Amino acid sequence: MIGGIIPRQQQYDMRGQQTNGGVEHHQRRREQQRDVPNQTRDGTNPGKLVKMNPELAYTNVVASQQPRPVVNPTNVLVQQQQQQQQENVADKERIYSLVLELTSVDKRESALLELSKKRETVADLAPILWHSFGTIACLLQEIITIYPLLSPPKLKAHASNRVCNALALLQCVASHPDTRALFLQAHIPLFLYPFLNTTSKTRPFEYLRLTSLGVIGALVKTDDTKVINFLLTTEIIPLCLRIMESGSELSKTVATFIIQKILLDDTGLAYICATFERIYAVSSVLTNMVTSLVENPSQRLLKHIVRCYLRLVDNPRAREALKAHLPEAFKKGTFGNVLKEDHTTSRWLAQLLASVGTPTAGVVAGAGGVQLGGPSGVEEQV
Repeated sequence: MIGGIIPRQQQYDMRGQQTNGGVEHHQRRREQQRDVPNQTRDGTNPGKLVKMNPELAYTNVVASQQPRPVVNPTNVLVQQQQQQQQENVADKERIYSLVLELTSVDKRESALLELSKKRETVADLAPILWHSFGTIACLLQEIITIYPLLSPPKLKAHASNRVCNALALLQCVASHPDTRALFLQAHIPLFLYPFLNTTSKTRPFEYLRLTSLGVIGALVKTDDTKVINFLLTTEIIPLCLRIMESGSELSKTVATFIIQKILLDDTGLAYICATFERIYAVSSVLTNMVTSLVENPSQRLLKHIVRCYLRLVDNPRAREALKAHLPEAFKKGTFGNVLKEDHTTSRWLAQLLASVGTPTAGVVAGAGGVQLGGPSGVEEQV
């Protein structure tokens, strides 16, 4: 002790024992600092240190250092393709099973319903139906079964829905390029004509007529001259004209579309314009439809009517007849507002009026820039 100051090396603890300059105290501090890496803070109490399991820490370190597996895009694509192929095989097997169930009286109704829903998604359903043993015969049996219910009209909704499912499958066959010719050679459209000849306005009959028209419409939509030649040997024109006069708006539209497609074919135009009686029969129905559209406009139906008129004036005999029998509503521009946004139909109507020598100034809205050189070469847009 020098001058009352205790040297640093001669400090005493609480028990009066001399310590060596606090060396032991610093050693304990260093030991505590060495233990800190093995401790972590508790999430529930930020100020509390919790001892970490060394084995768990080692496992986490090793796992983080292991390389992650590399995903090969090619392998993923191959797996997806394989899975898609397996699903396609399963779907195709289901289609075969449903087609087979058509030959079973007990399972036919449910098979008709499910197959009719798949006709738009299964590309080769038509060949499967046609070449499967007994399938077309079963579909025709469904059609013939309800003939006794047509006259007197006793058709109910359930029977109508069932036969319409069969007609939907026949429409699939009619529209497919590989089965269309076979469909015509078997004269299957003739089985549908009794349905088109009905006049009852009840919902089951209207649905039956509309679905039957859909089958014929699928045939003419292909622009195949063989289809037109076949239909001209049948009664399809008078049947369609009757529906155009008395059917619902949708049935009128489909029936008018069928007449339009027949007229657009050179053979069909020559057939209808062969006599004045045929020209008058078609033009008078079209005129009556135009008159009814004045009160109840329908842009879609009007479009097909105008196209039929425009095609008729391509024939000199029909053009002379229409000069005196063109609907007054066309001449007065009655449908200007209806066709305001339909520039194609407006152009057709302007060309029609020019072909029969009727002034077009201020008659048709939206027909500006029309070349009035006649209807030849007009493109059809349905």
